[in-house]
Amino acid sequence: MDASALHTPVMLERTLALLAPAIEAAVAAGRTPLVIDGTLGMGGHTEAMLAAHPTLVVAGIDRDPDAIRLAGERLAPFGERFIPVQTTYDRIDEALEAAGADAADGILLDLGVSSLQLDAADRGFAYAKDAPLDMRMGQAGDVTAATILAERSDRELSRLFKVYGDEKLADRYARAIVAARAVSPIETSAQLVDILQAATPRALANQGHPAKRVFQALRIEVNQELAILERTMPAAIDALAVGGRLVVLAYQSLEDRIVKRALQAAAASTTPRDLPVELPEHAPHLRLLVRGAELADEAERAANPRSTPVRLRAAERIRPLTFTPATSPSRGEQP
Repeated sequence: MDASALHTPVMLERTLALLAPAIEAAVAAGRTPLVIDGTLGMGGHTEAMLAAHPTLVVAGIDRDPDAIRLAGERLAPFGERFIPVQTTYDRIDEALEAAGADAADGILLDLGVSSLQLDAADRGFAYAKDAPLDMRMGQAGDVTAATILAERSDRELSRLFKVYGDEKLADRYARAIVAARAVSPIETSAQLVDILQAATPRALANQGHPAKRVFQALRIEVNQELAILERTMPAAIDALAVGGRLVVLAYQSLEDRIVKRALQAAAASTTPRDLPVELPEHAPHLRLLVRGAELADEAERAANPRSTPVRLRAAERIRPLTFTPATSPSRGEQP
């Protein structure tokens, strides 16, 4: 299988441009630059970074063993400059350890489901393809989409579809699922799609596919994506060297909200408002590199439809954290 043919990296040139100054600064300082690709996927972003910077080392994280294998094949020409790390992207400390580093010059997070998972017919991520309702990104753990549909109450399912899918028909769909599973187990994506389509009022039948938001909600819940992202953002900020840069690509509003909140908090002063001067220990740790969230341009959206919902945010680490004597620097800090 050709990994490069399966995946077109989103906002590739913009991502490279944002990370390049930190990489080049490390080279100018006589260091081997390190970037952590927290969402390796098919390795497209990593391949482009390694090709653009001859001394760069990239530690690539992915929980999916298939992604690690295929990306490894794609990146084999770069030898030891690519370091695969099979784990979830909140475990940035494991990537630093694998690279023998205390901090990273760049971190990239390209969130959401990967092309490999969407296109794999047997994973159950895509509502357009009939497959077992699995949806586990790493194929580990006992919770699948099928077990959620089988075990959750109609109230729990409705809440899941509302919160993680912003689904307006959540109550209706949840009741339909509970009624259907009383007749026979819901085990495949085609079964679920049929249930959702039958429960959709005719007047709304032409307003997008009824399964889109339900499948998104199930995938997020199965993989605990938002909980992991909540842990990842402070870990990523902490893991950056001073001058290091973080770039995040988010594809739905819940992800983007977590990213935005974390970056804005780290880019704001915590000096009490009634003090007339900025206290050094309360100064911001980050400098935001883009205004708001950037979108893919029209040409990219036309060429790569998966780039349509993307929201890019980026920041640069401008100072180390300040520690009290009772605490010790984290792995991401430099003296």
